[in-house]
Amino acid sequence: MESLAELLRRPTVSWWDLLDIGLVSFLIYELLLLIRGTRAVQMALSGGFLIALFFVSEWLHLETVNFVIRNLAAYVVVAIIVLFQSDIRRALAHFGRAPFFRYFERVTATDETLEELATAATTLSARRIGAIMVIERQIGLRNYIEGGIPLDATVTYDLMATIFQPGSPLHDGAAIIQGDRVAAAACFLPLSVNPRVSRELGTRHRAALGLTEENDAVAIVVSEETGIISLAIAGDLERGLSAESLRIRLRALLGGRRRARLARRQNRGALA
Repeated sequence: MESLAELLRRPTVSWWDLLDIGLVSFLIYELLLLIRGTRAVQMALSGGFLIALFFVSEWLHLETVNFVIRNLAAYVVVAIIVLFQSDIRRALAHFGRAPFFRYFERVTATDETLEELATAATTLSARRIGAIMVIERQIGLRNYIEGGIPLDATVTYDLMATIFQPGSPLHDGAAIIQGDRVAAAACFLPLSVNPRVSRELGTRHRAALGLTEENDAVAIVVSEETGIISLAIAGDLERGLSAESLRIRLRALLGGRRRARLARRQNRGALA
């Protein structure tokens, strides 16, 4: 009876225990969301199988199996870091966009800058001139900017048309925009290795997808062969955008903060 009473006796659960359980549950939930639909799911299932096999080998006294699993554990951790480095970067970037970190948000592009970019993309599309314009959001692109030609110039239609003019030294590569400034041009971006990407897409589209797979940047791509305007976001490509649809998408993705500030100022003026 005493052993049964000891088993049924529950320890006191405090608010800190509930908070601890809630945080761990939240982290596990976010992790499952991140790996859903990726190759990491199969790796997670394999890892779960090895863990179960480890406990089974201890229970059944399978010394050889237990020895192999224990000695492979350290190498498995290193292999996971090497094989899933892009997924790990994306996961850390995802956690970095949590609501708490919004206090440290960067200044996004204004509506005037977005209008200049949309006009430049439309004109380059009509002339069948290839281009890739990357707009930085909350995750910095300094490592890519340092590999290009620094400009630090105001975003204008004339400047973007000049950068991507065929024969220009800055034509190859991407132009990266920070806020309302062109930080650098002729920047080289990582190519996507996603096997589901259509073979019809060229290097510019794969570079835009490769960059947006790793961070929250937005990339405008103009095809040199067809003149089609595309928008790369979070590793997905929206193709066949018209001038108006491009403006709408850019304002929805990048112009919200400025409009919100203007609305607050107008409300304050009306109250005053």
